[in-house]
Amino acid sequence: MTNAFSTPLTPSGRSATAPAPPWHYVADFLAVEFEADPEAVASLLPPGFSMGERPGRCAVFFSDCQYARDGGAELREPSVCQYKECLVVAEATYDGKPAAFMPFIFVDNDNSMVRGLIQGMPKQLASVKLTRPYNIESPAAPRLAPGGLFAASLAHRDHRLAAARVTLREPTDKAPNRIMGRLLNRRHFPDLAAGRHGLPLVDQLVRQKTRDVRIGDIWTGEAELEILDAPTHEFGLLKPVSVGAGYRYTFAMTIDDVEVVRDLAAER
Repeated sequence: MTNAFSTPLTPSGRSATAPAPPWHYVADFLAVEFEADPEAVASLLPPGFSMGERPGRCAVFFSDCQYARDGGAELREPSVCQYKECLVVAEATYDGKPAAFMPFIFVDNDNSMVRGLIQGMPKQLASVKLTRPYNIESPAAPRLAPGGLFAASLAHRDHRLAAARVTLREPTDKAPNRIMGRLLNRRHFPDLAAGRHGLPLVDQLVRQKTRDVRIGDIWTGEAELEILDAPTHEFGLLKPVSVGAGYRYTFAMTIDDVEVVRDLAAER
């Protein structure tokens, strides 16, 4: 018998890379809206998707995150509960309705990576950095006020893939995560058996169910964004054609459920 939610499957489950949900999250986000080449975006969409109302519309999100389960035991271990992420979301259409897809997401913590794979997010280990505000006046602390400068960067396999900078202008009641209103992920697990390498054991379009969503301290301002080529990654396909607004905000939610929208493996 095991009480583990994920491997390693030990009797107590204490060694599991990802523990059982519910998973409660809180994070500071730096985000930038941008337009990419519509053909490049289309090349990354799963079966059944088509371009959105604004072809090529995307947003990149950098986040400084903390998570815990009920009871908050993870908060005693910052190496478990803290991590940073970078993800990009593209606007699309699925089944005739507005949708979104996440072609790339990066994280610096294996616990978060495995939780993401369970949710259908294609997480990869990387280095993500963000500037932080502090509750004291200092030249080293950007202010949540007009003129406050916040920046973030992403590096994967020793190659920088992205950098963003946002200069705050004013508070707002809108955040760019509205692009993720109907986010569909692709949960995929391949088969190593000979003759079945192109027939994954799991291939599903899924939608995670969130609850207890809260958002606050939303600021917007002018943004700069670079997305770079690298020899071992295709994030560079999404180089910005134009850059829109930037945002800095705090976000919280709980996840403990997922809906299978389409089982691609079962259709083969």
